[in-house]
Amino acid sequence: MKNPAVTQAPINETIANRWSGRAFDATKAVSKEQILSLCEAARWAPSCFGDQPWRFMVWDKNSNVDAWQKAFDCLVPGNQEWVKHAPVLLLVLADTLFGHNQKPNRWAQYDTGAAAENLCLQAADLGLMTHQMGGFNLDATREAFAIPEQFTLMAMVAIGYSGDANQLSDDLKARELAVRKRKQLADLFFDSAWNKPI
Repeated sequence: MKNPAVTQAPINETIANRWSGRAFDATKAVSKEQILSLCEAARWAPSCFGDQPWRFMVWDKNSNVDAWQKAFDCLVPGNQEWVKHAPVLLLVLADTLFGHNQKPNRWAQYDTGAAAENLCLQAADLGLMTHQMGGFNLDATREAFAIPEQFTLMAMVAIGYSGDANQLSDDLKARELAVRKRKQLADLFFDSAWNKPI
């Protein structure tokens, strides 16, 4: 299913079609070529000093079900309920230190967010759906995959093809089928002075 954004001004179709659904089609695999395309899109995000502080761990259920399961087990139960149908899980991480001088990089999380959004937009362009999640156990994930302390675990992302909303619980189905909402432009964007709506 599609659930395009209802916008106040015209925007790019790929951006409008990117959304965080929960109903994934468990019968459709994401190809290795598609996964590499997502990674390549993330690789070309902008970053301070061109440092590229992002790291991504990818777990493909169709090529390594045990590793996918280990990542799945780090999710909170509420997310496990619907993520179980997603063929790919991904972890987004940010390096806290600049690569060129090992000093703290206060822009790392900002830059990593840009890379993650590039990935999500590329997924939408390929007809895939992504859902980014904060609901996972950071300590368990770090331990399970021996992730160095230098890297901040930002989000897990479920990736796959959109599926049938009827597979979801009544509560999740209602959220899946609801009209997408955002705050008004005037509440978020200011013209020349603080709190002066654009």
